[in-house]
Amino acid sequence: MSALHSNKSNGLEVNNGAHRREDRVHNRGCAGNWSLAHAFAREGAKLALVDIDEAALNVARTELSERTSVETFVLDVRDREAYARVADEVEARLGPVSILCNNAGVAGGAGVRYMNYAQWDWVMGINLNGVINGIQTFVPRMIERKIAAHIVNTASAAGLVGEGSGVLYATSKFAVVGLSEALRHELATFGIGVSVLCPGPVATNIIQNSRAFPGRPQITAKPTEIKTRERLVAQLSAYLASGVAPDE
Repeated sequence: MSALHSNKSNGLEVNNGAHRREDRVHNRGCAGNWSLAHAFAREGAKLALVDIDEAALNVARTELSERTSVETFVLDVRDREAYARVADEVEARLGPVSILCNNAGVAGGAGVRYMNYAQWDWVMGINLNGVINGIQTFVPRMIERKIAAHIVNTASAAGLVGEGSGVLYATSKFAVVGLSEALRHELATFGIGVSVLCPGPVATNIIQNSRAFPGRPQITAKPTEIKTRERLVAQLSAYLASGVAPDE
């Protein structure tokens, strides 16, 4: 894998590169992250797309298969055994993965008054443990094969500034930033690069998708509190809608 351009800021490497045609890309998550898949497809990279939303995967496969080889897999990134099975199947079909994009994430959770262990487990399980599972599944393979490889972890501006995004979400994203910085230092000796993306508002459906997520912990609140929460959700949705398009 070769990057044509990269820049660094505050210890975080942001990579905007084109890659050789033999690269295999393992891309997880929905929302704005299909734009990454489209960018890789334009360069001719073979793609493996993973998401919990089978309908979204089918749409992506139809669009991207016109450009390159695409394999799709339904996966809950919290399930480590299933992750390993998918990884084996990906590499059996496409060959060794040289670029891993850890994108899966959910928004929200609960305000501090309503936080509970179920909310913590849900947000951290997807936003942080999903990244960990991707890394732990693929990094040993990359090291063993001694191939040039790269990992892209999607965090958020909420991983740099804690205020305004909620305790649960900010905690998970700060953790991804710290993980990425430490991992980048240690993997450099193996020729494996690490980038972390910390975007601001992006016009995606992450809030709607998060609220529709199967098994999402529900919040018990009074009717007046629910009304206030719905108003805040609407404001946040409008804020994201005013952000950049995923493909920009």
